[in-house]
Amino acid sequence: MPKFGYSIAAKVLEKEENNVVKGSLREVRISPKDSIEIARWLKGLSLVDARERLQAVIEKKISVPYKRHNKKVPHRKDLLKYYAGRYPVKAASKVLSLVQSMISEAENRNLDIEKLRIIHASAYGGRKIKRYMPRAFGRASPRFSTLTHFELVAKEVS
Repeated sequence: MPKFGYSIAAKVLEKEENNVVKGSLREVRISPKDSIEIARWLKGLSLVDARERLQAVIEKKISVPYKRHNKKVPHRKDLLKYYAGRYPVKAASKVLSLVQSMISEAENRNLDIEKLRIIHASAYGGRKIKRYMPRAFGRASPRFSTLTHFELVAKEVS
């Protein structure tokens, strides 16, 4: 079983281990760009609010604001501070499963779900799956896809 760490400082996790819930997705086939925008959007929310927002994104009722990767991204009228947004359904459904598992972990540890806030959310690219597509005249074109790591850490705030 591989051992991996979190990109949050280990000191933060060691001090308050009993009221912190961690969760991560490793090497998931979702877009790293969409994942980065979702992570930025979820940071600071409670787990219950994050679950509701992600369900609304899957139903295409709320759009995720794109701050960094927003070239040729259409405007959305439901956004307040930012103009560009999308509905990353596939990435949102994977992150929703992570949030739901964190909520069930919190229930098992007898933590108050309403008080859990996301203090750390990060997404970054993992390894690349390298494939080649045959072309005409004996050539080949690369067709690489990047896997994504997604991390969430929630802390009980009183």
